[in-house]
Amino acid sequence: MLGFLTRRRRNAPDDRLLWACAEEIPLLGMLPPIQRQRAVALAAEFLKRKSIEGAAGLETDQRMLALIALQAVLPVLELGLDLYQGWYSVVVYPDDFLAPYEFVDDAGVVHQGGRVLSGESWQHGPVILAWSHVEQDALDPEPAGNVVIHELAHKLDLLNGAANGMPPLHREMSPAAWSRTLEAAYQDLQEHLDRNEEPPIDPYAGQSPGEFFAVASELFFAWPESLLHAYPEVFSQLARYYRRQYDANGWVW
Repeated sequence: MLGFLTRRRRNAPDDRLLWACAEEIPLLGMLPPIQRQRAVALAAEFLKRKSIEGAAGLETDQRMLALIALQAVLPVLELGLDLYQGWYSVVVYPDDFLAPYEFVDDAGVVHQGGRVLSGESWQHGPVILAWSHVEQDALDPEPAGNVVIHELAHKLDLLNGAANGMPPLHREMSPAAWSRTLEAAYQDLQEHLDRNEEPPIDPYAGQSPGEFFAVASELFFAWPESLLHAYPEVFSQLARYYRRQYDANGWVW
């Protein structure tokens, strides 16, 4: 799949373009000026540390790099870029891409195939994104989710060695409370799906605890009211983890 990479553009966007792109992204417009300034500075640093490469014929330009980086830093705005350790590149396809998939059925038979995805994170490899979704999520004034935040949440989760919904927590946080809260919400979602009921959040979160964490994380940033209404205790745990608070007036700093 990665054999179709195009040559990486080496001129990173300057501060003027980063600021212009920040003005395009409604999620950044929700931030007070000091936090937008931090996001722009972190995005510039992100682009120094990571390469962003087009695949399947996609030629990335400076605006693309800026929009990706500005969304990528939102999960670590209060945590720091050092949490994005151990990987170095973002691969961008024009649209949804086919990823190899292997699973074992109930009889123990191994099946191989492919899945059409808009994003993917490898434990010791790149973040892979579909540009059509990246741009749509960035510019939508009322986004229901965000593929960049979703995949970067997986990277944070993987810091503990597995995408299991348990990233390394801060010292002041309780692992027992985190596990109890997210497991209860995950089971509630599973019950909705088993009964063919309308799920409280995107049913993709029911794929695994790791996907639940990633979907909850993208909702936390992109559509906080949705997560707060569906699973307020999960929202509270994510607020502690991402070190951000939200009330009826929006984000509190």
